[in-house]
Amino acid sequence: MEMLYNISVWILPLMLAIILHEIAHGWAALYFGDPTAKQAGRLTLNPIKHIDRTGTIILPALLVLLKSPVVFGYAKPVPVDFSSLNPLRLGTFCVALAGPATNFLLAIIAGFLLPHQQNEWIIDNITNMLVINCVLMLFNLIPLPPLDGGRVVAAIFTRTPQIWFAKYDRAGMAILFMLLLLPGFFGFNLASKILETPVLWTVTQILLLTGNDLAMLK
Repeated sequence: MEMLYNISVWILPLMLAIILHEIAHGWAALYFGDPTAKQAGRLTLNPIKHIDRTGTIILPALLVLLKSPVVFGYAKPVPVDFSSLNPLRLGTFCVALAGPATNFLLAIIAGFLLPHQQNEWIIDNITNMLVINCVLMLFNLIPLPPLDGGRVVAAIFTRTPQIWFAKYDRAGMAILFMLLLLPGFFGFNLASKILETPVLWTVTQILLLTGNDLAMLK
């Protein structure tokens, strides 16, 4: 029963965080002239449309088995035709930031909801919603392709971001998997060192902003 309880208080905030993250990318792309995500039926809350076999199932399970200090997952990325965005660089910048911005908003909402709950199951879900969204926001802002931070860098410093994506996304993904998986093989907490301090600081600031403090987190 304890395992089922733990699953129930993590799966809901995790799915909400990663699904809304991707939907935000799709809506931002649509605003700047690219209807690809809408035409693919990805602007929906239906989780089946967003599940990625590797990112939503295999990767989190593998990280747990390897006892990684950071358990991470992602939904199927929404399709975006960056060449259709108008203006290109501003559109790319806003599409990239839409996902992390949504996670930040969800974390703020969780902070405001937290002190008004009495039910333990609801409190645990909201607490995990706060933490998960801070982790996803900061992780995706790492300036490494294909993460959103890498796309922001490309939008700022390159004239043709989509060419930059095609050139560096695959290498960035390899580096990303190494950062996540190596701790489990060699026993050092590289991913944790990168994220632990900024996540704790962000969670603390959101709790303070919403009238709470760290004592409310278990």
